[in-house]
Amino acid sequence: AAAAAAQLLLIVMQLAGPCEAALPLVINTWAFRKATETAWRTLQLGGSELDAVEKGCGQCEIDQCDGSVGYGGSPDESGETTLDAMIMDGNTMEVGAVADLRRVKNAIGVARKVIEHTKHTLLVGESASMFAVRMGFPYEDLTTQKSLLIYSEWLNQSCQPNYWKNVVPDSLKSCGPYKRLEKLTCEEGTVPQRSIRNHDTIGMVVIGESGTVASGTSTNGGVHKIPGRVGDSPIAGAGSYADSTAGGAAATGDGDTMMRFLPSYQAVEYMRMGIDPTVACQKVISRIQKYAPKFFGAVICANTTGSYGAACNKTPGFTQFHFMVYSPSLSQPAEQVVDCI
Repeated sequence: AAAAAAQLLLIVMQLAGPCEAALPLVINTWAFRKATETAWRTLQLGGSELDAVEKGCGQCEIDQCDGSVGYGGSPDESGETTLDAMIMDGNTMEVGAVADLRRVKNAIGVARKVIEHTKHTLLVGESASMFAVRMGFPYEDLTTQKSLLIYSEWLNQSCQPNYWKNVVPDSLKSCGPYKRLEKLTCEEGTVPQRSIRNHDTIGMVVIGESGTVASGTSTNGGVHKIPGRVGDSPIAGAGSYADSTAGGAAATGDGDTMMRFLPSYQAVEYMRMGIDPTVACQKVISRIQKYAPKFFGAVICANTTGSYGAACNKTPGFTQFHFMVYSPSLSQPAEQVVDCI
């Protein structure tokens, strides 16, 4: 009877599939395996959940994950790479964040210092860079030959695509400089096609053995963005959210659209209600779809028991979302895929 029970348990565990609960847990957006490994190793060496998030996202800043995280990618309209990042402690609900960070590479490291050494939540722009230097981070050039090439090619294509609308001269045909159009129109502009190779953020959730939750993000933002633009990544509840009484979530995609819906906060609140993490992520995506059916975006979710899930919005060139998971039930980081809805 005992053997039969054990066999039945094994079958049930196999049927539970990739989303079975196990702690600790590291989950992050996209197939950024090295970031997952670094976060997991940090936990195994006795680091905290916050340490794991900082080191994991920081690994992507070093690796320049897909050119969309860290230095040398996504130059803005003036050709400069700037960084956004945040980190959140699900025990204390403290958040540290930086946006439009210039000339400092370790954005999430600076965000951690905002928690540790200030009573603030978000520092921006040149002042954030000055804070970073006071905290011991060196000034470094974030420009590379690759980012300069991206920028020069964009200039040669009449600055297409860009993020302007209702301006003169016509932003669909020229590089400006622009002035406001007196009579507003319903112009939407061009939307670049997205694919698995064209995305923008690492978002990470780490849950410790006791259910303690931390989350974080790091990105260099939208390519050719208007200088000063800040997306969803460094905004608590938008880019990521952590609450050790419920779970954690992180988002990736079109930050200008997604930040308006606080998707990470909403996902955690759904999980607090007892909703399965996968369903919580799907419900978040569905809410945004009602207003922006063509938006590019995805969300990862995990509750305090270690169950997790993800969801994405189906658009041309983006029909599946890849993300990474590491837990005791896995011998190594596992790349997982969900079909977009």
